[in-house]
Amino acid sequence: MKIYADTSVFGGVFDEEFAQDSRQFFEDVLIGKFSLVISALVEQEIESAPELVRVNFMRFVSTSELAEISPAVLDLRDAYLSAGIVTPKSTDDATHVALATISQCEIIVSWNFKHIVHFQKIPKYNAVNALHGYRSINIYSPSEVISYEES
Repeated sequence: MKIYADTSVFGGVFDEEFAQDSRQFFEDVLIGKFSLVISALVEQEIESAPELVRVNFMRFVSTSELAEISPAVLDLRDAYLSAGIVTPKSTDDATHVALATISQCEIIVSWNFKHIVHFQKIPKYNAVNALHGYRSINIYSPSEVISYEES
């Protein structure tokens, strides 16, 4: 299963609120539960992150698929913006969703509950995807896709 992780998931490993589930997500990647997709945009955003986040990201670069920012990605991103899903101030968030969609990921995971993982935005992203001939993408927080121990 191809899963796109945005920058917030890599940073979440070092955020008290998101650390446990972010770490479990990456453990699931390491054991092969998911095929990780990262992007040129994630690489760019990671450059200004704290060193611990950059080191964590580098652990996955060689084993992940790299999604490039292509004209198709930019067109889909612009369609999200034109539809008013997010404002131009959140262009990078729309780009993450477009990258995941164009890369044919089943899921995008993010800790961005305002512009990506939001019950009002998800159907809008998918409506634009359908209008442009792309399939729907599932959008979740890492908490919703990780393995949990049975109790």
